[in-house]
Amino acid sequence: MKTVLLFRSIVLLAVGMSFACLPPGNVRAGEESEVFSANFEPPAPADGARIADLPEPWVPKRSEGVALVRDPEQGWCLHVVIPPEAGRGSRSVQLKLPVEQLRGTRVRVSARIKADEIAEPPQPYNGVKCMLKIDTPTGTIWPQRNLPGGGWDWKPYENVAAVPANAQSVTLILGLEAVTGQAWFDDVRVRIVGRQRSAPPQSKREVVFKGHALPRLRGAMIGPRVTDEDLLEFGRDWGANHVRWQLIWGGFPRSPADSVGVVEYRRWLESALQRLDEGLEACRRAGILAVIDIHTPPGGRNAASECRMFHEKEFQEAFLRIWEEIAARYREHPAVWGYDLVNEPVEGVVAEGLMTWRELAEVTARRVREIDPYHAIIVEPAPWGSPEALDWFEPLDVPGIVYSVHMYQPHAFTHQGVYDSPVGLRYPGEIGGKYYDKEVLRQILDPVIRYQRDYGVHIYIGEFSAIRWAPDESAYRYLRDCIELFEEYGWDWAYHAFREWDGWSVEHGPDRNDRNRTAAPTQRRLLLEEWFSRNQKPDFSAPLAPVVNAPTR
Repeated sequence: MKTVLLFRSIVLLAVGMSFACLPPGNVRAGEESEVFSANFEPPAPADGARIADLPEPWVPKRSEGVALVRDPEQGWCLHVVIPPEAGRGSRSVQLKLPVEQLRGTRVRVSARIKADEIAEPPQPYNGVKCMLKIDTPTGTIWPQRNLPGGGWDWKPYENVAAVPANAQSVTLILGLEAVTGQAWFDDVRVRIVGRQRSAPPQSKREVVFKGHALPRLRGAMIGPRVTDEDLLEFGRDWGANHVRWQLIWGGFPRSPADSVGVVEYRRWLESALQRLDEGLEACRRAGILAVIDIHTPPGGRNAASECRMFHEKEFQEAFLRIWEEIAARYREHPAVWGYDLVNEPVEGVVAEGLMTWRELAEVTARRVREIDPYHAIIVEPAPWGSPEALDWFEPLDVPGIVYSVHMYQPHAFTHQGVYDSPVGLRYPGEIGGKYYDKEVLRQILDPVIRYQRDYGVHIYIGEFSAIRWAPDESAYRYLRDCIELFEEYGWDWAYHAFREWDGWSVEHGPDRNDRNRTAAPTQRRLLLEEWFSRNQKPDFSAPLAPVVNAPTR
């Protein structure tokens, strides 16, 4: 009898669902087009509905612990439970969404969710799941908004995700992952809120603004613990001509900024800028051009790693004022290449009355350009500065912009062993059921290649790396292929990172338990130094050239 009831509960999940067939075309600002909704309310018997007339039902990942129940407040809803005695596990239901309608769109996934006694998730992305699974030729992405452990009454959930134009399938998943406890889901909706940018007529620019006069910038990102002696060694002995200087408070993505106000943030920032003042003089002596990178923005990030400045007005206002002050402070410094407005921006659902990242970036860039007519302004797309995010980011109508992305794909390979993720993944090779080699990396970077071609803009790879304990010199081969691609397309680049966390260090060997630098240079270090040997050094005696006449979009 129990088995029959569980099967019936799953079939009933198809009730109260609707799919909308949408015509192609752009979604105007402020408009949302619904693709799918489910309130789990079964029709009255008089409706005469037959199972065969209903859309494809939800598919249970595991039918045990999944049921349709009546809540006194919400009515019928989906209930997923993993009792403590069962131990941590995963139970969910899945629904295939119409991928043909969703390709090349930005979608908003919303629901009402209640939870009780959810065990602390072992990783931030575990726990209560209201998530999309998007399969593409170059890998699978899992957009979601992380939810905490514990419990809460009914509250709204929203997340915005981009569906690539080459998506092969899109699946909506509701349930629990790697925890115990119970959760209820209702009023689930998937709506299209935007579409991928359209390719403009091919750019006819003969001169692309770079913000420097060198053939290429090649270097690395550095952390706050780097010394002047380190910078001199990096520039003189290694041959680098560039660093990306992190203004980072604590760590990433978690930071003390996550829980303090503007006053405390400014106190930290001033101390970080004083260290930058000193470091820029060392950069000048070492023949290095620096990017000033706000790695920790005002307000830091929330539990979902979204920048709080997209949810609280005081932090967005502080962001604008701070960049005006930084531009005034460094407007004539010859060792500055440019300003990276914020590292890996993540918006989430932007609060009413606040600017989206693109809007905020354009306003910030205009204010910076009014103060500083010389230095490049570097902008990363949201979310996370990923290559595919450029498909959703229209160029800014401000002169002197350089566009930047970070390259860590496939993430399972580059970050193996980080946060207890699986290890032993090789490159080139099969990773997550897909084979990765240099040509697949080129496919991953295709949005960047097209952006450069479409708009005639300069590209900067602000971060790329692979963990040092990837087996059999896999990290070396991955870095080699990445750099060869960057060089093929004429992009400036910064390795992540020089004398920061030793997991990314090219001065450390493949044994993750050995925290000492190797006596002999690693293959990864020799690779960087070979490319650095091709560098030219900046001429700091040359006057700064204004960029006010540089092309915009």
